[in-house]
Amino acid sequence: MPMSDTQTAMAMLIATFHKYSGKEGDKFTLSKGELKDLLTAEMGDILGKSADKAALDKIFKDLDANADGSVDFQEYITLIACVTMLCNEFFTEKK
Repeated sequence: MPMSDTQTAMAMLIATFHKYSGKEGDKFTLSKGELKDLLTAEMGDILGKSADKAALDKIFKDLDANADGSVDFQEYITLIACVTMLCNEFFTEKK
């Protein structure tokens, strides 16, 4: 039985996280460099200047909820959920 669209989306989110995690150190977390690579390659057109150091530092600090110096899967999913909610609001706004 083929996966539903939602299951496919979930699998893609998981695969994307692991595509970038573990390049530097722990394979279950994203370092600041790995997060920058992910944001630039996967969400650059949505986030715009995520490559800007000050913006990246703020995104990283905001995501690193437990302040351990890395972004774990739960923190990554929080980012994805927030950006998805903003996109939904943008596209469903009454003009």
